[in-house]
Amino acid sequence: MSGSTAGQTAGAIQARRRHTEKLLDRVREALAAMRKERAAVTVRAVERRAGVSRAFLYQNVTARQLVAEAVAHAEGRQARSRQETAEAVEASWRERAMNAEDALRQSVAEIQAQRRHIGELIGRIRDLELDLPADAVQRLSTENTTLKQQLRTLTADHHTMTNRLTAARDNNRSLDRKIAELEALLLEHQPSASVRALRPVQE
Repeated sequence: MSGSTAGQTAGAIQARRRHTEKLLDRVREALAAMRKERAAVTVRAVERRAGVSRAFLYQNVTARQLVAEAVAHAEGRQARSRQETAEAVEASWRERAMNAEDALRQSVAEIQAQRRHIGELIGRIRDLELDLPADAVQRLSTENTTLKQQLRTLTADHHTMTNRLTAARDNNRSLDRKIAELEALLLEHQPSASVRALRPVQE
């Protein structure tokens, strides 16, 4: 091989290397922009954004690795986002269930206190009924009626709180099932699956 031919060959190789580096720089810039925009990272999207061929993305080892790492990073970010959302929803429903249980306990305690008070008043009315004037008996009877009305109101409130607690528990169980489904979905979409999908295309 003559010196001029060898020089031309070396020059051609150098030119191809420079061209390949330019394409890789475009791929890196495209992936950086997509990461900043939190855009979905796919081979087709990188091909369009970087202006390179799909064959280059599959056949060039460096390009293939860059895309695989970007896909894995994006999927990991999405998985963390889904997990954080699921945990926030679960915490919200658990807090509602705890609040409903607290309100139910307070309602039960108030009903019990009112029943004790009514029982004490009825006993006092019976003890003093014969000795009290008519107007005093009437006042006690009116107070007793008022207390009974309050008891009915508290009982209705207790029923409402019980229904709310039941609904909160049902929602919590439903949320637990959804979280389990999300966790199963996350396991099915591990980043390694995306890396395995980026295999070189066959000529």
